[in-house]
Amino acid sequence: MVKVWYEPPPYGPRTALNRPAYGNGNDLGPKWVVRLSKMPPARAIVPFVAGFLFLGSIPLWNQKLPYTLSPEYLAAQRAYMRYHNMNPIWGISSQKARAADEH
Repeated sequence: MVKVWYEPPPYGPRTALNRPAYGNGNDLGPKWVVRLSKMPPARAIVPFVAGFLFLGSIPLWNQKLPYTLSPEYLAAQRAYMRYHNMNPIWGISSQKARAADEH
């Protein structure tokens, strides 16, 4: 039988031998990538998410609301829910909401 001696990589398991354990490799690349990689995650992620949300909202700026949000449709929906006694604990058919609509 042959004995096998295992020696783990110098930076621990699941790390490569030809590059460092953390970072993007001796700070190679554009300076903005290096700075971004060294930032705390929240400071890097939040602006990108906010930017993409802003870009995604641009096509919706000149849109009209759907007809299901018109006051007439909402009133009919409330009347239907009250007639069928739907969800009496909270929401638009609760006693508090009914009292607010009647006055």
